[in-house]
Amino acid sequence: MEPNTQSTSKTTRNILKSVLLPGLRNFLIGVIALGAALCLLAGRLGYWQGWVFSVLFSGLTNGQGIYLGIKDPQLLERRTHIAASGESRGQKIFILVALAANACLMIFSALDQRFRWSQVPALVSVFGNGLLVLSFIVYYFVFRENSYAASSIQTFAGQKVISTGPYALVRHPKYVGDLFLVIGTPLALGSWWALVFVLLTIPALMWRILDEEKLLKKDLPGYIEYTQKVNYRLLPAIW
Repeated sequence: MEPNTQSTSKTTRNILKSVLLPGLRNFLIGVIALGAALCLLAGRLGYWQGWVFSVLFSGLTNGQGIYLGIKDPQLLERRTHIAASGESRGQKIFILVALAANACLMIFSALDQRFRWSQVPALVSVFGNGLLVLSFIVYYFVFRENSYAASSIQTFAGQKVISTGPYALVRHPKYVGDLFLVIGTPLALGSWWALVFVLLTIPALMWRILDEEKLLKKDLPGYIEYTQKVNYRLLPAIW
């Protein structure tokens, strides 16, 4: 066997061992754990919206992790750090609250199914799952374009302003994906009432964006010029 062939074979085994197999394991665990929890909250095992959501959500999150693990391990490492040491206390609180809010969104949606607070047509749930998929498509284009899209607000050595791809349309396309996810989750899980959480999420997201831009204008060379070129932060022609 030639040296190049041996090196390729070793690399393939390393990827299989460190990325693909853990991703598959986490997918299966995620589907079972999330699906069972949603069904328990909903009070029935036949909660099909919960099972479909669990398969999609677990598949998309772990698929994203596998993609980043192969294509951009450094970005995956940045995204696994929920809060950076340099972040303000307010930003760290925001991250924790956001994680709790996402969990509450799923819990409330499942409880809606148990107590029949609202009736959502199956077609609407399918649309909600479509928004879920769309959110991860947005994430894909964001991560493909910007290798510095960390979970926390900070700048890195060598970081440059990204103005191509989705960043040519809005300054914070990652949060567009977050909006699709927040809106799609209650619809996919069959709850109208859980959409109330969206009304709470939008102001918090706007505050996060404004706070993030303060740091980027101060610490990232060229960002002020970028804001003059791309006028909208989140939604074209709106804000």
